[in-house]
Amino acid sequence: MPVTILIPTALRAFTDGRSEVQARGATAGEAIAAFADDYPDIRRHLYDDSGVLRSFINVYLGETNIKNLEGAGTPVKDGDILMLVPAIAGGTSEAE
Repeated sequence: MPVTILIPTALRAFTDGRSEVQARGATAGEAIAAFADDYPDIRRHLYDDSGVLRSFINVYLGETNIKNLEGAGTPVKDGDILMLVPAIAGGTSEAE
């Protein structure tokens, strides 16, 4: 089942500049793993050393974070869109 995975700008250096890719899988986790197989340089940015999707990588199916569904086991179907959204932290506080 091909799904479209939208790639954020920060990760496009690992996808030959592509903003979206097609991947196959019955679940969100399978589709992301297939995507990482096709673009192996991105794997270390998506997965920790134990092979689990990093906690700061959010994956949305439509407008819903898969963490609020069935996680990596969330079913996907032909034509679905997954969006990778890395959490961004940092900045400074204002000093008075």
